[in-house]
Amino acid sequence: MRLALAAFAFLLLGAAATAQVPIPRFEALVVDLTGTLTAQQQAALDEKLTALQARKGSQLAVLILPTTQPEDIAQFGIRLSDAWKVGREKEDDGAILIVAKDDRALRIEVQDGLEGVLTDATSSRIINETIVPLFKQGDFYGGIDAGVDRMIRLVEGEPLPPPDKAWERKSRDLPGPALLFVAFAIFSVLRSMFGRGLGALFAGAAGAGVGWWITSTIIGTALGGVAGLVLGLLFGGMGGMGGGGRGGRVFRDIGGGGFGGGFGGGLGGHGSGGGASGRW
Repeated sequence: MRLALAAFAFLLLGAAATAQVPIPRFEALVVDLTGTLTAQQQAALDEKLTALQARKGSQLAVLILPTTQPEDIAQFGIRLSDAWKVGREKEDDGAILIVAKDDRALRIEVQDGLEGVLTDATSSRIINETIVPLFKQGDFYGGIDAGVDRMIRLVEGEPLPPPDKAWERKSRDLPGPALLFVAFAIFSVLRSMFGRGLGALFAGAAGAGVGWWITSTIIGTALGGVAGLVLGLLFGGMGGMGGGGRGGRVFRDIGGGGFGGGFGGGLGGHGSGGGASGRW
């Protein structure tokens, strides 16, 4: 019995020793899991990175987390890059600045498409000459901001394919929730005129139109059409779109997020292991 308990404890310790830090969701270009940055600082960094993506198509991101232990930050960077897929799919032109605050370690993880400009040597200089001196003074925002600026300047000078404007998410006069409300208000009238089946088809067409209006992409159009059809059938069996019933809750959930907002993550390729690590 003691031997069995000892073996079980050994297995638990082994599992704990090899446990990996979960990869956070790619919900913004700046993800701070430590509360190091203020909301204003995050917004300022995000604005810079978003503007770069609009100009060049390349995607740079920042992750601040407490630790990557027991995993080395370089190995964690490859896993993170594989999961986040920063950059464009074909160009694979993304990079991530990773700061493991409790480990006093940081890394610039570079995708294949930017390895010609953010070389291992260049990434190392950005870390050691620009970021680390400010980190040693306790100025984490200043270090990250300065490092991001250097990365942006280098990427700006790289002859990359221009961003595909036809596939960009465009800002419209009406927000997504308002467009959805109009579409399903029209559906409620059509349903009363043509019945549930035809009304649902009209809802699908309206949803496709809303999807194109919001995203200007084929995928967004298709998803909008499917959502319209499904919700048309759903609402068709529920005596209207009132706010008190289950259908009203579904509608509010979609209006509050879904098509109307959210962050478009990367489409790039797998982590190549390019980049550099450092400590302070």
